[in-house]
Amino acid sequence: MNMTEIARMITGLRAAGWSEKAINDFMLWIETGEEHYKPGNKNSAQEENE
Repeated sequence: MNMTEIARMITGLRAAGWSEKAINDFMLWIETGEEHYKPGNKNSAQEENE
C-alpha cells in the first residue's frame, strides 16, 4: 500500500466509527499477522469499545 491508500483506509475506518486503538490494532494485524490484533478477536480493541 502506498501512503495515499493508507490514509484513505484510516479515514474510512474512522468514518465507520472505529477507535484509534482499533485502527492501530488492525494495521498491526495486517503487518504482523498476530492473532491478538485480528478484528473480531475476543481480545481486540474493537470489542473493548462495545
